[in-house]
Formats: sequence, C-alpha cells, structure tokens
Amino acid sequence: MATTFLQFCTVVQKIRETRGSNAKTRLFADYLAALETADELNLAAQFIGEGAFSELSGKRASVGSRTSGLAAAEFCEIDYDRVFKPCRTATGSSSETIERLMENIPAAIKKRVPENLSLDDIQEIAVNLYSASGRDQKKEILHNTWRKMAPIEIKYFIRMLGQGSLRIGFETRSVVASIAKAFGRDREAVRYAHMITGSLGKTAALAKENRLDEARFTLYTPLSFMLASPIESRAVENLAQYVAEEKFDGMRAQLHVDGDTIKIFSRDLNDITNSFPDIVEFFSQRELPATVFDGEICVYKDDTILPFQLLQKRMGIKKPGKKVLSQYPVLFIAYDLLYTDDEPIFHLKLTERRALLEDVAGKYTLPITSQNSLENEDDVDTLFKRALEHGNEGLMLKLKESVYEYGQRKKSWLKVKKPGGSFDTIMMYAHAGSGKRGGTYSDFTLGISVKDDERYEEEFIPIGKAYGGYSDDELKRMNRMIKEITVERYGPTLGLLPKLVVEIEFDEVQVNKRTKAGYTLRFPRFRAIRWDLGPDDVDTLSDVEEYYKQFIEKKRLPQHKNPSFTFE
Repeated sequence: MATTFLQFCTVVQKIRETRGSNAKTRLFADYLAALETADELNLAAQFIGEGAFSELSGKRASVGSRTSGLAAAEFCEIDYDRVFKPCRTATGSSSETIERLMENIPAAIKKRVPENLSLDDIQEIAVNLYSASGRDQKKEILHNTWRKMAPIEIKYFIRMLGQGSLRIGFETRSVVASIAKAFGRDREAVRYAHMITGSLGKTAALAKENRLDEARFTLYTPLSFMLASPIESRAVENLAQYVAEEKFDGMRAQLHVDGDTIKIFSRDLNDITNSFPDIVEFFSQRELPATVFDGEICVYKDDTILPFQLLQKRMGIKKPGKKVLSQYPVLFIAYDLLYTDDEPIFHLKLTERRALLEDVAGKYTLPITSQNSLENEDDVDTLFKRALEHGNEGLMLKLKESVYEYGQRKKSWLKVKKPGGSFDTIMMYAHAGSGKRGGTYSDFTLGISVKDDERYEEEFIPIGKAYGGYSDDELKRMNRMIKEITVERYGPTLGLLPKLVVEIEFDEVQVNKRTKAGYTLRFPRFRAIRWDLGPDDVDTLSDVEEYYKQFIEKKRLPQHKNPSFTFE
C-alpha cells in the first residue's frame, strides 16, 4: 500500500519532537525501510533533505512567504495585515502560523477535507507551482491543495517549497545515516555516493538495491561542499600539520569547466552561472580541459578584495548589465581542485591536490589562494591580523593530510574568526525549542530600539534570531524570567515585555530590505545576558546603520602588499 504524505509528515513531526540524533535517525530509517517502491523512497529522501525538488533539478516552486501568507489569509478569511502578519511576527515562522490558523479558524476548518495525498501527488503539485505564472495562479493552486490536507501537511508542504531544511533538527548527514541504517549499508559508502551523485533520492535507491559502488561523478553535477569547524570547538595539538589561507569576504562556489562550457554552482548547489558572465568569459578564454575547482567569488577592484555586501548586489541578478559589471567586478579565486585529467581526485590528500592545483593555475594563469606554513600560535596571530587588514574574515587552517570530506565538520578544516561586532538588544519573543531542548524556550527574536526614530511607531523592531551562546544554567534563569514577562502567547511562541537585555555578537551587518529594520545580522549568537541593563540601554537602528556605514568605508590593504592570493 502506497505511503501517504500525511504519514510522511507525521514521521517528520516525530523526528522534530525527538531528542538525540540516534533516535531521530532510527525513526526515519524505519520509515524508509518500510517503503515499497523506489519512487516513494526517492521522494521521501528528497522531501526531507532537499525539498520539493531535487537540488540537481534546478527547479524552484518560487512560492515566497508573502505569497503563502496572502493565500492563507484569503483561505482563512482573515485580514492579512491586521491578523496574519502579527501572528507571523509572534511565531517567527509563516508555516507555523498557517498551521495554527488552519487548526483554529472555523472558515479554514470547513473548507478542508483531507484526501490522503500520495508523495507522487505532492510532487505533481510542486511541478504545477513551478510552471505557474503569477501570484494569483500560485495562490489558486495552494488553495486547491490545502483543501485536501491536514494542518500538519500544510506546514511541511510550505517548508518543502522553500527547498532545503525542514527545520526539524535533521540535516543531510542525518538523512545519510538513516539511509545507511535502513538498508544495512556502510555509512561512509552512502556518504560518498551522495557526494558524487548530489542526490539523496538516487543515493537511497542505490543503497536499497546494494548498488552504491555504481555511483559515478559526472561533470556539471555539483559536488557537496567540504565544511569547516570553528577552531574554538576543535583542539589543535600540532599546528605544523596545517597550512593557513585567508578566509575571503566572498561567496563559496564550485566551478566546472571543459573548454568554453562553464557552470558555476553556489554552496546550496544552485546553478548561478548566468549571474557571473565575467567569470565565464575569463575561464572561456583559457580553454581548460575538464576540471572542477572549489573556491570563492569576490568583488575585486583596484587590487583589493571588497566587502561581501557589495557582492550581494550581484547575487540573484540573472543577467547583470554593463553598469553592474563595471561597478562590482568579480574574480573566482580557487583553493582546491576536485577533478582533473578525467578523474575525480577528492580522495587525494590536500598536499597532493594542492600540487595539482598549482600546476593547473600556472599553466592557465588562474588566481589561487596563497598558503602559509605554521609552527605555533604566533604564526596564526600574525596571519590573522594580515587577513583582517585585507578586509577578509580571518583564516582557514587546513590539515595537510586530509582528503576532501563533505558534510562533516571535523578537524580537517578549521575557521579562525572573531566577531564582527556586538549590539545590546531586547528580547522580544521566545520560541519553544525542539530535540534536546524541548520543553524550554531556547530560540529568541531580538530587537533594537526605534523609540526615538520618527520612521517607526513601535519602540523596538526585530534585528535577528539567536539560539546559542548561553549555558544551561543561563537558559534556566532566562526561562524563569520569561514566565514573568510573558504578555502574549501564539502557540509555541511567547510575546514578551521589553525587560531582558542580551548582548549579541555577529559576523557582519547585511542590508535586507525585506525586514522592518532594513538590515539583518549574519550568524548572530549570545555573547552575554545583561541582567544589569534595561530597555533604555538597548542599541538603536541608528547604531546599526552607522556600524554598516563604517564597515563599508573601511580601508583595506591592497593585494600587492602581502597578497592573500596569487595571480600572475
């Protein structure tokens, strides 16, 4: 009997509510093992790990939070601005808000008659949304689909349309572990098959049929990227085993080239080739044989790597015009080689891959990172200071003997960074945690002051969400205070009186016109809970704007002085 989407969503919800990665893995492994057809297996692995479409398909449903929110308001017969938006602000999640509305609004309850849609049905609906033109047509498809769904199905269907994580504490490596467990296969073999096929669904099918050894790498199929760990989380006993490279203030990318056929893929495996015609032209002129590089796209002008915020002006533009290309010229700087001479080489040691990369770069005149040897922490400090002078984020320390490992944060690659800055913020909302922190409020929406800003009527507006950087004892104390200052409850979210001040640190401030503040913080996390401060001590939007202005205008060391990459 075919599995239903409701059954899939029920398992997903159980995974979200379960503590411990091993228990989560067992739940999904049992579900996968019980599926009868290869098609169901493919879709189940894809849905939980990649979304409505395979990452390799290049397809997106293109249903944003505003479209789904407007559709939900119409379906529930409520006012979008007065009812839906405040609820969404409180929960911090459009999909959670829509699920709650579907459960509680009489008009929505009357309209829905769940029909036990299959996984194939869901895939077909996603294809229809992909093909739909315009918001009205997409809303009509959503309405017709929701009539056939239970609230939990609607929530996870919306999340799947966004691609990527379902936000249940179950990422790609957990899906890989479940596939291995479901069919009794070696986890490393499953992981390797996923790395070179780029498809969780295809990997699951190969595992079920015991054909993992048939997985083959194909040029222009993006490989999953190797990840790095913060150096603070990994002890380093012998720095001499590592080399150091500057961590560029750019965008991670993978470049596949064979002659004049070039494809560029982002870290989430999206094809971004059309956004960077200048890089395509650069590599087309060099007529390389079939090769795959891992590297960074940076705005590079006047012998200087410019801030990531300027690169954002290029991202998402499918056909940048001459003005944009002139204002924000980019360069692809390679730091690893994954495929050459018709063979994948990610199984080779870093030193061996580096030697091959230097040969290719020298022959075809390509920019590649500068590597520096290390002996002690003084070397790290000196190189770190130089990286900051260049305007880069810090350093990458790479183990000389490491192979190219994807999806695992081990000791092979380590990030050496320091916070870009910090702000004193007010805690506005507390969101219930899941997994090992279930039963407590461990995710928080933090705000800045606009009480003296004529552009706003509120006293505080959100600037970011943070869910880490505090101890268990601090979390318990916060939860006790949260009970005392709660004024509103929206399902798993609490609205709070402006009493609790948190100093948050972040990597950088980014412009984001979709937010009320106009800015977001990159990787915000708790630095300190300021029990001694009150709402009058909170930093303002003007402080955020001034920080951003100073960062953009900060002078950077040109590359001809102690260069971070070589290009001759």
